[in-house]
Amino acid sequence: MSFDRRPRAAPMWVALFLVPVLLAMAGCSTAPSAPTAAAADPTTPTEYVLGTGDKLRLTVFNEPSLSGEFEVNSGGLISIPLIGSIKAQGETAHGLETAITQKLSSGYMRDPRVNIEVLQYRPFYIIGEVSKPGEYPYRNGMNIMSAVAVAGGFTYRANDQTVNIRRAGQAQEYSYPVTTTTMVLPGDIVRVSERLF
Repeated sequence: MSFDRRPRAAPMWVALFLVPVLLAMAGCSTAPSAPTAAAADPTTPTEYVLGTGDKLRLTVFNEPSLSGEFEVNSGGLISIPLIGSIKAQGETAHGLETAITQKLSSGYMRDPRVNIEVLQYRPFYIIGEVSKPGEYPYRNGMNIMSAVAVAGGFTYRANDQTVNIRRAGQAQEYSYPVTTTTMVLPGDIVRVSERLF
């Protein structure tokens, strides 16, 4: 009686099970990697970044001649007595306070105390399937639901589940859910698209 000693092919289920396991052990993966987030998480408000059109109140304690209201001009600058023009665009309020403090400390004042307050934010824009598209003043803490409400609400054709937002300074827009945790920021362009069916 003779036995066939030739190796037999493994059943198909073994191959389907072992190939992903072997690839994972080798550092590979058959599943596509999750896309990286290209934009900041809209549910997590970040510290506000100043930009053109923002109106600020500068207070230099015990120095009323240096204090006052200033608007960030088209070049992103504010002009302050004694120290001249200083860049505000792209800075946070705290960053601008630090920059002004350093300028005043450089031969003008000893231990200056500076405070920056945003009096009026630059507007946001909403276009597409809303009743009144256009430019609107920003209110602190605004979310996508309140932004749509300001623009008269969705039209009957609107996709009321997601919106596209291009943040100030970004070249690309990203899709966000229509929830109270999706924040709108000054300078944003919000686009409400038509629903597919």
